[in-house]
Amino acid sequence: MLENFVFDGLPMRVIFGDGTLARLPEEVERLGPKRVLVLCTPEQREQASQVAALLGGLSVGIFDQATMHTPVSVTEAALAVVRDGKVDGVVSVGGGSTIGLGKAIALRTDLPQVAVPTTYAGSEMTPIIGETKDGEKTTQRTRRVLPETTVYDVALTLTLPPAISATSGMNAIAHAVEALYAEERNPIISLMAEAAIAALARALPAIIDDAQDRSARREALYGAWLCGVALGSVGMALHHKLCHVLGGSFDLPHAPTHTVVLPHAVAYNTPGAPEAMARVASALGAKDAAGGLYDLAKRLGAPVALSAIGMKEADLDRAVTLAAAKPYPNPRPVAADPLRRLLHNAYFGIRPEAGGA
Repeated sequence: MLENFVFDGLPMRVIFGDGTLARLPEEVERLGPKRVLVLCTPEQREQASQVAALLGGLSVGIFDQATMHTPVSVTEAALAVVRDGKVDGVVSVGGGSTIGLGKAIALRTDLPQVAVPTTYAGSEMTPIIGETKDGEKTTQRTRRVLPETTVYDVALTLTLPPAISATSGMNAIAHAVEALYAEERNPIISLMAEAAIAALARALPAIIDDAQDRSARREALYGAWLCGVALGSVGMALHHKLCHVLGGSFDLPHAPTHTVVLPHAVAYNTPGAPEAMARVASALGAKDAAGGLYDLAKRLGAPVALSAIGMKEADLDRAVTLAAAKPYPNPRPVAADPLRRLLHNAYFGIRPEAGGA
């Protein structure tokens, strides 16, 4: 018997496929901007240049300083370019860092955005923005930051290195996992979340074996889209709180942090959400969710220890304090001692057991 629930669909337009970037100019024209700024990270300048060339006279230039955790200082620098160039729309080319910058600009200006994802981060599907200032990351939820259109092009993911594909994909899986036990969960999003986990669990190992496998890339991009919808439609819990603390306060890399923490957060929450974890395990084809996620990360050659991605053991106590101070709604109460064990296990990369944190 279905319980009562609320489903609040998000307004979004998606163009999905292989070679779909060619439709970008008509999408921009449909939205109306005449002076578009293309956003990217320094590393993706070449891809952004190709996008700017495709836009032709619609593009007024490139801002290539997007960086992880969306520092407010970078947003302010981009806003100066927007004002000086009389920009009336943005196109974000890249992963969560670039799309986060596009959202930050939209939050302050309400300019239309087109997102062109090149990773599996899923930020383009969420009304969530996280920004970092003075060593602290804060998040808010508002439809004001949703891109008007997202163009998913499988071709743009073929150059994503396998190692980054792995952590980006695990980051996406984290969104779907938490959607299954979120306070606002509903059966529609749960269906999407379970399908997304299964798609990525199939696709990511194939991508590690052959980065040019277009079928696997298509399935991974589809899974990432569903993961983003799941995250954007319901709330977040302990896993995302921990990753926001570790990223914003200790400057750890975003996707690898999600990759390392996810199995341990799942182990912690398994006693409080057994049905959700059974669905995760089923989607993974594993005996249990926590162990299955850890084993998947190992299969992908992804990091499984916080010590391997820049965390200092001396900072674990401070991380516990920050994470426990303002916890997100969570199926298992957040307490300092088990949280300390969770981070200890994640720091040393110990394979988790369900309920063992």
